[in-house]
Amino acid sequence: MNSVSNRIELKDVLSGANVHHNPSVPVLVEKTLARGEGVLTSTGAICATTGKYTGRSPKDKFIVEEASSKDSIDWGSVNQPISPEVFDALYQKVLHYLHVQGEIFCFKGFAGADPKYRLPMQVINESAWHNLFAHQLFIRPTEEELKTHEAEFTVISAPNFKADPAVDGTASETFIIISFERKVVLIGGTEYAGEMKKSIFSVMNYLLPEKHVLPMHCSANVGQEGDVALFFGLSGTGKTTLSAEATRRLIGDDEHGWSNNGVFNIEGGCYAKCINLSQEKEPQIWDAIRFGSVLENVVLNENSRIADYDDATLTENTRAAYPMQALDNIVDPSIAGHPNTIIFLTADASGVLPPISRLTKEQAMYHFISGYTSKLAGTERGITEPQAVFSTCFGSPFLPRAASVYAEMLGEKIDQYQTSVFLVNTGWTGGEYGVGKRMNLSYTRAMVRAALEGELDAVETVQDPIFGLQIPLHCPGVPDEVLQPMKTWADEAAYVQNATELAQKFNENFSKFSGISEDIKNAGPLVK
Repeated sequence: MNSVSNRIELKDVLSGANVHHNPSVPVLVEKTLARGEGVLTSTGAICATTGKYTGRSPKDKFIVEEASSKDSIDWGSVNQPISPEVFDALYQKVLHYLHVQGEIFCFKGFAGADPKYRLPMQVINESAWHNLFAHQLFIRPTEEELKTHEAEFTVISAPNFKADPAVDGTASETFIIISFERKVVLIGGTEYAGEMKKSIFSVMNYLLPEKHVLPMHCSANVGQEGDVALFFGLSGTGKTTLSAEATRRLIGDDEHGWSNNGVFNIEGGCYAKCINLSQEKEPQIWDAIRFGSVLENVVLNENSRIADYDDATLTENTRAAYPMQALDNIVDPSIAGHPNTIIFLTADASGVLPPISRLTKEQAMYHFISGYTSKLAGTERGITEPQAVFSTCFGSPFLPRAASVYAEMLGEKIDQYQTSVFLVNTGWTGGEYGVGKRMNLSYTRAMVRAALEGELDAVETVQDPIFGLQIPLHCPGVPDEVLQPMKTWADEAAYVQNATELAQKFNENFSKFSGISEDIKNAGPLVK
């Protein structure tokens, strides 16, 4: 392996005259335009494209195998090991590369809205628009905080530096490497801005449990009475739609910590999907896309610069990044009390899971570890029919530790704070995908509202014979017959067959986990 002679330190890179330290939004917008990195849209946002990579590169993500952390990492296909020697050689190459650039940009800020648990961090970019993204997505310091800011973790993003796998020990030209010992995230070979955001989330997923804080991939909001709700769910389950409720204020849309003080947002902004975005359906996101916001891979009219959110020519994973303060109905700072209610969202294309069910603590831990939904045809190349998808703790790609660590913390907090947990199926009813129909959104909203307002706490329930879930017999605003999936199917035998097949998929997925108590294992489907 080639090595770089003449070692260079990060402080040498940051002390150069070519470094812009915490430039303002207007400066970053000007730099982005002057450097040809993006264009201005009709609403004043910056629009940039990311070329070859329009999403995360999970096969190119590594964690350095270091003595201080290696026994705490759940090594495997998600957390791939890489040696300290490979990391250090690549780290030196990237530092040398940045040191000779005409301009580089440094953002200093925080991850974690609660001062007791926040991580002082910095993001170093060769692209102005990437630094604008970091400025909007992470928590921005006050002038006073900036004077004493000392970064405990550093993200270095050099998208135009491409690795040589044969020389550098990577899987491809792209690399996302976390060193917990050196407290560095090293990113190269990809312009997709989401790698920065998700790398810091991975870091927090490792660090927060050591402080007895549960990190969570969820949205969160608070009601008029101060009641807090968490919404977990994979893409397409309705997490954004259902957590954006006019009568409730948003704490955050994606990443949170749950400490002994309550819930806090890990981020300072939102990174919203905007494919098929419309002002009518999602007015808050629509109105947030203005000066200082960043659009990623959105197609614009060449002359008017009006965004065409229905155009998926570049990718279906089009994104908008903007600060929390671009929204009106928010909690600021993004800190609230302990969750009264947790909602697990799933879009079950087999049409067999109840539209809403109340979970015991053990069932909550089981379904948290499972993280189930259906991936629909057309969402990814090669998928022609719905597929069952399981993402551990609803955030498998970002969990350095074993699933049992996060599940046990969740169970402890549910017990301690008497939190109610519900599983809500926003998928199909009356039959599987292609036979039945998607659950009526107004019914789902009514069910979620009833769960949040405590209207289901004393309602009589019946146990689902296959999944063991407790199904309410009544819910305000929802016909009783909708609540029990078997009764919505014309063919009861077909329902039983489909439900049994899904139960077996749950069992197969769960069998890969170790260190799980028998109580949690037994909280899964009754059909084994």
